[in-house]
Amino acid sequence: MTADRGANRVIRAIVFDLDNTLTDFMRMKEAAITAAIDGMIDAGFRLSPAELRARVASIYDQQGLEFQRVFDELLQREFGEVDPKILASGIVAYRRARESALVLYPHAMMTLLELAKRGIRLGVVSDAPRLQVWLRLCGLGLQHVFDAVVTFDDTGERKPAPAPFREVLRLLGADPHESLMIGDWAERDVVGAKSLGMKTVFARYGDTFDTKVSGADYDVDDVFELVRIVDALNGPHLPVA
Repeated sequence: MTADRGANRVIRAIVFDLDNTLTDFMRMKEAAITAAIDGMIDAGFRLSPAELRARVASIYDQQGLEFQRVFDELLQREFGEVDPKILASGIVAYRRARESALVLYPHAMMTLLELAKRGIRLGVVSDAPRLQVWLRLCGLGLQHVFDAVVTFDDTGERKPAPAPFREVLRLLGADPHESLMIGDWAERDVVGAKSLGMKTVFARYGDTFDTKVSGADYDVDDVFELVRIVDALNGPHLPVA
């Protein structure tokens, strides 16, 4: 009975975006930046928090939020050199705040466990660099949860380009029509996955763009709704006797 149901499953694999889908990346980033600014001011940086925040934001706007030398760049621009005391103070404060603020969204772990119970293969596709993705996954305790993890470094292309999606599906051993993608960025996650024929879920709870129409097959306000979607498509989960 169970084997027959498994053979007829509509969804065999689910691919997750990482930032703002499994973890509140923007909340973590904001907390880390705030702590770093306070740390650098305590170490002798003679600017107000608002002034420092504006300068940090300008660098991130130019280099991207994954830029790893933002404080080096800040000090170089302000002083023409890097003061090691101020730099170290900023880095230590940033890392401490980042670790404490890096948490899963409510019900995310329960969702992953329930999907795994149903025999669903799980993957991650992220536009972040490989090391940063793995640092986050390990920090969240998810390093052993996923069957496939694809980062920007693995294809050299960012969503909505098809290459990252194709690669994660190859690693998962799944066809697009039997796979589902969930992400918070409609123009990247939804558009890219749909272009290959994947079903799509928009993580409205992580939306930072005030998206009105996602274009996804499903919009969810809680990640656990994924379990209900899978059960509706595949049939209710029956525990193994």
